[in-house]
Amino acid sequence: MSQPLTDLGQVRAGVETARGLPNAHYTDAGVFGEERQALLFSQWAGLAVAADVPAPGDAKPLEFLGVPLLLIRDKEGTVRVFENICRHRGMILVEEPRRIEGAIRCPYHSWCYSTKGNLVSTPHVGGPGHNTHATIRREELGLNEVRSHIWRDVVWINVSGDAAPFEEAMSDLIARWSEFDLPLYHGGHDSRFTLEVATNWKLAVENYCESYHLPWVHPGLNSYSRLEDHYHIEKRGEYSGQGTMVYRQITNENAEKFPDFADVGAKWNEQAEYIAAYPNVLLGVHRDHAFAIILEPRGPERTVEHVHLYYAVPDADEGLKMRNTQLWKTVFEEDIFVVEGMQRGRHAARFDGGRFSPVMDSPTHCFHDWVAGKIEARRAMARAAE
Repeated sequence: MSQPLTDLGQVRAGVETARGLPNAHYTDAGVFGEERQALLFSQWAGLAVAADVPAPGDAKPLEFLGVPLLLIRDKEGTVRVFENICRHRGMILVEEPRRIEGAIRCPYHSWCYSTKGNLVSTPHVGGPGHNTHATIRREELGLNEVRSHIWRDVVWINVSGDAAPFEEAMSDLIARWSEFDLPLYHGGHDSRFTLEVATNWKLAVENYCESYHLPWVHPGLNSYSRLEDHYHIEKRGEYSGQGTMVYRQITNENAEKFPDFADVGAKWNEQAEYIAAYPNVLLGVHRDHAFAIILEPRGPERTVEHVHLYYAVPDADEGLKMRNTQLWKTVFEEDIFVVEGMQRGRHAARFDGGRFSPVMDSPTHCFHDWVAGKIEARRAMARAAE
């Protein structure tokens, strides 16, 4: 029987005595491969946002941990995710984002698929001038569809196909934010940006979960939303994060603000919450705007953060939106030196995962416990199969 790659026993101890994940979980290619299966492929992970394909026929090729995928809004308006390969010889179908006017045509042998993934044309498959063959059953050779679900405009995917239904897997978080179950509108070109960070994706989650670092890393934010104004959010096995009781709306030169989301309740007048939905989506809600950050792992030590901002109305003030985008970009950029510094620190051979403040670090420990639990469960399944 093969030995586990890492010892996770102490990670799952109580926060008072637990150690963090071993260094290999941030630096080792083999462990990254193990986590790819246990944490990302087998769960509901964030891939993109529906706003990436706003109109019917819009298609965007993506790569998720090495898997070529195609995000597309079909001609009826449904957002779908397919493997971006032809079922004939595995050729990549779409190389650049574009509008599919007719069918998705393979550039190799011109097999064609509808935007719903059905195989509709196989030219010369039975020889010159013969576009059918008895052994090529089109109804069996449609594009491989990846299980997907849209919530808060995030396109969540379950690559393995065997996770619980999204509404069940995320039921507690959906209920927690039920007041925000309202239309939300992507702010457009100036309400999206990406940050390329030399860190493991999990360190971005860990940092986002806690407010402990605010006074030193975000002094501007902490000047009005202080450390003592924050509270922990924890749901074992699902998500964790932080909330604040002091949210200050931004205004323009005319003292105008963004319109509020309708009927969210008085508790949100000055309250806001920031939650990491495991594994890789970071969400924020406020009375007048929201955001989603999708963490794209590019290897053990590289992550791309895709940031999108949303509003209660489709025509929010452009100047305010640009100012809000810059505000959040500044905040998220302030975190880069921290997560990159921790990443470099994971190459110190004697670092044992570190310790947690039982008072300040419990949301991060909650994430570590989830990571270790999912990996141990996968290891147990592998042992049972031997």
